[in-house]
Amino acid sequence: MSLEASELILNDDGSIYHLNLQPHQLAHTIITVGDPDRVGEVSKHFDTIEHRVGKREFHTHTGTLKGKRISVVSTGIGTDNIDIVFNELDALVNIDFKTRTIKSQLTQLDIIRVGTSGAVQSHIPVDSFLLSQRGIGFDSLFHWYENDGGDSAFAKAVAEQLHLSEQAARPYTISCDKKLADIFKSDEVLIGNTITNVGFYGPQSRQLRLKPAHHQLNASIESFEYEGEKLTNLEMETAGIYAMASLLGHRAVSLNAILANRATGEFSKNPKSIVDELITFTLQQIVDN
Repeated sequence: MSLEASELILNDDGSIYHLNLQPHQLAHTIITVGDPDRVGEVSKHFDTIEHRVGKREFHTHTGTLKGKRISVVSTGIGTDNIDIVFNELDALVNIDFKTRTIKSQLTQLDIIRVGTSGAVQSHIPVDSFLLSQRGIGFDSLFHWYENDGGDSAFAKAVAEQLHLSEQAARPYTISCDKKLADIFKSDEVLIGNTITNVGFYGPQSRQLRLKPAHHQLNASIESFEYEGEKLTNLEMETAGIYAMASLLGHRAVSLNAILANRATGEFSKNPKSIVDELITFTLQQIVDN
């Protein structure tokens, strides 16, 4: 069945609507970053750059490093953008744009998030690296697609122990791809369970002039335990990335530079440096494996 123009939206040059990419411009190993300015901080390590494409907050550089073809794509902040980016990345490899039909054979992408996050456990050092073995979504994206429920027992424990109100989104829990994650496991990297929420201030229990509805959220997160597992950090994309990758049949892992510790009140004195170190580490692991 041919997809309608209102469903698969293409630009006049044949590129996908938001990302502005054509299929040949995308590598099958992809690094996602939130900040468009961070795309160049990744691609400056490439030996060659084939394509530079930008539209709105979505910027892409595709090139090679030590013979490995890699794309780095900025998503902007939040799982609403993740919904756009992942559907369009998938379309670039799994839909024939000329016939507007879904291809019979799946092409699987490897997608590695390189982002920043705040720890919620006092023992997690600022300026450390953390790999998210699970993403726990408070954002509802997963619920808008037909799904198998994810890790419903873990999600139910989160909802019960954190005493979330009925007005808050029902949590969902999705794991990273374990084989892809193995590439990035090392003594330098902590393993954790990451909460993804829909905002930076109230949804993460920060208070400026507005009082958060769940003002004890971080204390509840810090004390959570289920089958020996703790919640470790807060950010705004990981669960959405894991949800979309799982639903679409791709492999994904989220790597976090811990810039803040909400339990101790600390913030990194040199956030750019630790992000640069995470970028270097990520690229090295990609080309070595």
